[in-house]
Amino acid sequence: MDQNMSVSGVQYTHAGKEYFEKRGLKRYAGAASLWGLGVAAVISGDFSGWNFGIGNAGWGGMLVATIIIGLMYLLMIYSIAEMSAAMPHTGGAYSFARSAMGPWGGFITGFAETVEYVITTAVVGTFAALYADSIVAELFGISWPIWLWVVIIYVIFVALNAAGAAASFRFAFAIAIISLAVLAVFCLAAVFSGKFSVDNLWDIVPEAGGSTFLPYGVLGVFLAMPFAIWFFLGIEELPLAAEETHTPAKDIPKGSIAGMFTLLVSAFLVLILNPGVLGAATIAESGEPILDGFRAIFPDSNIAALLSLMALAGLIASFQGIMFAAGRNVYSLSRAGYYPKFLSLTGGRKTPYVALIASAVVGIVLIFGLGAIAYGSEEAPYVNAANALLLIAVFGAVIAYVLQMVSFLMLRKKYPSVSRPYRSPVGIIGALIAGIIALVTLILMPFNSDYRSVVLWVGVVYVVGLVLFALFGRKRLVLSPEEEYAVTGGAHGHPETEGYDVTEQLEESGQEDYFPPKD
Repeated sequence: MDQNMSVSGVQYTHAGKEYFEKRGLKRYAGAASLWGLGVAAVISGDFSGWNFGIGNAGWGGMLVATIIIGLMYLLMIYSIAEMSAAMPHTGGAYSFARSAMGPWGGFITGFAETVEYVITTAVVGTFAALYADSIVAELFGISWPIWLWVVIIYVIFVALNAAGAAASFRFAFAIAIISLAVLAVFCLAAVFSGKFSVDNLWDIVPEAGGSTFLPYGVLGVFLAMPFAIWFFLGIEELPLAAEETHTPAKDIPKGSIAGMFTLLVSAFLVLILNPGVLGAATIAESGEPILDGFRAIFPDSNIAALLSLMALAGLIASFQGIMFAAGRNVYSLSRAGYYPKFLSLTGGRKTPYVALIASAVVGIVLIFGLGAIAYGSEEAPYVNAANALLLIAVFGAVIAYVLQMVSFLMLRKKYPSVSRPYRSPVGIIGALIAGIIALVTLILMPFNSDYRSVVLWVGVVYVVGLVLFALFGRKRLVLSPEEEYAVTGGAHGHPETEGYDVTEQLEESGQEDYFPPKD
């Protein structure tokens, strides 16, 4: 049926049963699988990236920043767990914002997550390629172009993710365990080697007005907050696995909260022990802090390749986890019509292989296209491009965080009686605090000179995205589960119990009148 209706400035089209049959997903995961996926997506942040915050704040300032950001994520995860249990479909952040703020709010939030996940995958893939080339060169004396390594890594993991939900979740769980084991070995070695010293945490000379604890003053704490995000970036992705989870209303909250506490423990252990071995001044400039920590502990051991392999495990874990999120984010927005609909096709294995391939192509083009355009013939332009894109990814993530907490507050008021199988123990106050911390972080980012150009680039990307949605996407939306939930006030849009296409069937049979949707 090709009937079109217009509401809230957008147009919906009847899709029909066949549309959703071509876009089905397969349920596999439980709470443990979700824990593995969440930890895998984030764990590379323990291996590198966070330490540059020490250069802005000193160790004490970075500690305070990590406590603040850790609190934000914990409160946010409780809030997201409540929304995901009530809205058990693949849309995640887009779904929450769609129900709270309408189609435009849903698009803006979902697009922010697309920026976050697609770009983060490309960045992690680039650094994984650098490590892989270093290992092969060390062991076999062979070095390949980095672009070739990036393509190889993408091909392998697109194939893995396209092979089925079972393969994706099993690999994520296994690589998460391996990565945590590497960190555990480092922590034990740091404690028992005699290399750790509390004095190493305070070896940055304070600037005028600073102190031993805050060598760059209070402002340094705020400048370090975006770097503290790297300890936790990605754990919020688990609602994107809702339609591949057996009992999402129970398992997503369990997996998310368990994953969050795992990451809190690993983050603070790394934050204390890694600088305690190397020294705060040294680690602030390290591109591979865990590796440098291992080298300091085992200075006379010829195990460089093994150490690199350990770090590569963390990068591969995050590459797999974030690629999963990128594919499901693009899939859900495409299935609802915000993005071109062909991107949500799933094929016989019931995985969003088209969205995965499209995300991979965009990531590769961004890394090497931006590298060539912005950095020309500079040595390793792809590394410079990856560093620049990483800042954009963090900026997109924080935008999504703010909007998700706004969505939580609005949904509590808009749908007070809707079914909430899990309720956040921190409630409205927790979401408000998390939203304020995220908003402050977003506002403060431009005060760091590295982020000023990022604001411009994110603005450009958003303008392009909004123009395309205004011209094309808003005219061809579909009542996917996320849209069904929004337009029926939570009465429908539960694919684990109802299946798909329920709202259209009820409307066409004359039992209920939802079309055009009532916002």
